[in-house]
Amino acid sequence: MVSLIQTLAVAEYLNFRRAAVALGVSVSSVSTRVKTLEEDLGILLFERHARGVRLTEAGRRFVKHVSAGVDQLDHAVKTAAMAAAGECGRLRIGIHALIPRSFLAELIGQYREACPGIEVEITESTARDALMQLRSDRLDLAFIAGPAELPDFHSRRIWTEPLVVVLPERHPLAGHSAVTWPDLAGETFLVRHGSTGPQVHDHIILRLAGRLPPPSIQRFDVGRGTLLFMVEQGFGITIVGAASALLPTTGIVFLPFADEPEPVPFSAIWSPFNQSPTIRNMLVLASKLGCICDSNSGDIQHRRRERPQ
Repeated sequence: MVSLIQTLAVAEYLNFRRAAVALGVSVSSVSTRVKTLEEDLGILLFERHARGVRLTEAGRRFVKHVSAGVDQLDHAVKTAAMAAAGECGRLRIGIHALIPRSFLAELIGQYREACPGIEVEITESTARDALMQLRSDRLDLAFIAGPAELPDFHSRRIWTEPLVVVLPERHPLAGHSAVTWPDLAGETFLVRHGSTGPQVHDHIILRLAGRLPPPSIQRFDVGRGTLLFMVEQGFGITIVGAASALLPTTGIVFLPFADEPEPVPFSAIWSPFNQSPTIRNMLVLASKLGCICDSNSGDIQHRRRERPQ
């Protein structure tokens, strides 16, 4: 490889001394390596004369193809280095939802800005589906609601969100500043089949177990926006993370819980066998963004969505 580099330098400068100066080596070193290469190839690459050298026709063709090969090798080395640093490649992310201006939306947006060479693929699914896709190597990283203490995965808590109840604005509790779980006994809850729906269903059962009248829980295969519209239309009420209050909706109220012991944690999970640097870079950014959000966060206030006049 050194002989090829020195040969290309001589071909560029058409002078052994100038090539040696450019490479920072002795003239004898360049001359010896080029001569040895010519002998190994059995081809005269340069015609020597007093003022320098001139490429032979064979030498011209040889240098042309070697230059292209060296450029490709250089590109391959640089690309490999970028991939090893997580600056190019692909990151497949599983999410529960992507709400504009939410923590997760900000995180993904900043990651794509910081790593423009990474192709980000996003899949929305339930936590169970995300785990299956991680195990089958169809995802690199997933963000799930709730604690993530799974023996076959690495996990890291990234952010938290308070739970809020979503009520139609004409609901008797809509004017309150907060609600308690006993306030909701006997209500009809609307829950999605996908996203965090299964976890919401289990949480409602846990909080209202043994209370009378018992809650009615109806499950629907709809998107988040449709579910909130159904609340506005009086089908029932629902429970969501506080980030859902950022969605453009009308005729509903988001109220915090006065008796919910702590906000819901959201965790990143990934396979210990996946050593992709893209995961590491995403987690580093998530930690930085999480610290900023924690320092700027205030108390969650309830939000009322008014009907347009």
